[in-house]
Amino acid sequence: MTHAPILLWFRRDLRLHDNAALQAALQTGRPLIPIFIRDGLIENLGAAPSWRLGQGLDALSGRLGDVGGRLVLRSGPVMTVLKALIAETGATSVMWNRLHDPAARARDEVVKQSLKALGIEARSFSGQYLVDPWQIATGAGTPFRVFTPFWRALQQQEIPAPLSAPTRLPAPEVWPESEALEAWALGRAMQRGAAVLERHVRVGEAAALDRLSEFRHDGLAAYPDRRDIPGAPGTSRLSAALSLGEISPRQCWHAIMAEEAAGNSGASAFLRQLAWRDFAGHLLFHDGALPDRCWRPEWEDFPWNRSGDTPEVLAWKQGRTGVPFVDAAMREMQVTGTMHNRARMIAASYLTKHLLTDWRIGERWFAEHLVDFDAASNAMGWQWVAGCGPDASPYFRIFNPETQKQKFDPQGQYTTAWIAEMSPDPSPLALEVFEALPRSWNMSPEDAYPDPVVGLPEGRARALAAYESFRDRSGSDSAAG
Repeated sequence: MTHAPILLWFRRDLRLHDNAALQAALQTGRPLIPIFIRDGLIENLGAAPSWRLGQGLDALSGRLGDVGGRLVLRSGPVMTVLKALIAETGATSVMWNRLHDPAARARDEVVKQSLKALGIEARSFSGQYLVDPWQIATGAGTPFRVFTPFWRALQQQEIPAPLSAPTRLPAPEVWPESEALEAWALGRAMQRGAAVLERHVRVGEAAALDRLSEFRHDGLAAYPDRRDIPGAPGTSRLSAALSLGEISPRQCWHAIMAEEAAGNSGASAFLRQLAWRDFAGHLLFHDGALPDRCWRPEWEDFPWNRSGDTPEVLAWKQGRTGVPFVDAAMREMQVTGTMHNRARMIAASYLTKHLLTDWRIGERWFAEHLVDFDAASNAMGWQWVAGCGPDASPYFRIFNPETQKQKFDPQGQYTTAWIAEMSPDPSPLALEVFEALPRSWNMSPEDAYPDPVVGLPEGRARALAAYESFRDRSGSDSAAG
């Protein structure tokens, strides 16, 4: 029994550094069998995050090979797969790092109970966030609803130091069979867009660590001034790596804390952004319906357009609204699988306010197209902009894409880079858009750039009128956020 293998179940923790489950397994001295299971939750991922997961698994497989391990891939319901592997290998323990979204939590609870009923040790560990969501509460013991007091409470927490990576994994005498990653075809839904995305991603743990080092030494000092400029390389670009756990938030936290101690003036702003990620996880943990239901229940009665098939919504998806900042944002996502955070706010505000469209339509479109998709951050961001979420932007705060462009893209670097129809000599990025877009959209760089589908003053006036009417019907100012 003391030499029985341990099944180390990887999920969204595709790394060897700061991997608590891995370190706990290593401390036993027993053979380790790293596994990844493609169950229904994986099958339900959108096209871009599924493709990016495939890239991450390939990188993890290589990383494990460097230290004498292998990644065993299996498909099917988790308990069916685990029972088969236990029978094949004689494993007596399964270890993993926790996930905190509702579907994963429900699955993992059943798995843990089922394994224990079979006499199999089942252990789970922290690592998705700086602290587990239940570790922070208000003075009354309730979940936080507003970011600022959450941030103050988080700063009082002791964030564990990152764990080191092993140099060698103890291997079993016989490895179980693995399915082929290529056979999973995780990028099939991307179709021709996969080849475009591949030019713009840096995949795997080593790349994430390099990117953190580059940002820490070359970008952090200017981060407070440059992070809102979409046409400049002012952000860490670690969001996809954090989403898949190719790097941990604790690694980022401690690296940036060291910079703060050394007097780097950009550190506190970035630490605050890491805290926003934890806040999103905190919200989703305590309200599992966050991606599907308005956090402020009265907003379910707001008269949004509920259809995703209107010409205006299609124009938004295509990056053909006639509003350059919005269109540049949507095209950036099609080509790179990411979108600058300032641009996300502008694109989301335009859909929910100028086009009066239900935030869930945009939330699901992003879930399909973002390689850095994170269920908690995506839902929180959309509800914040729409005005119906926790700590929300008041509904009457309607971002004006034109004034935002004047402030954050005054020379037009961002919009020119992404919109071919606005330039006699389009940039390579602008032309890549047409490689990535669905052929059925029949879009060409030779097309004339469209007039706005909704004029900005008209859209703002319509949104404010809808808000006033809704406020009067609800009989409360709570709709203001």
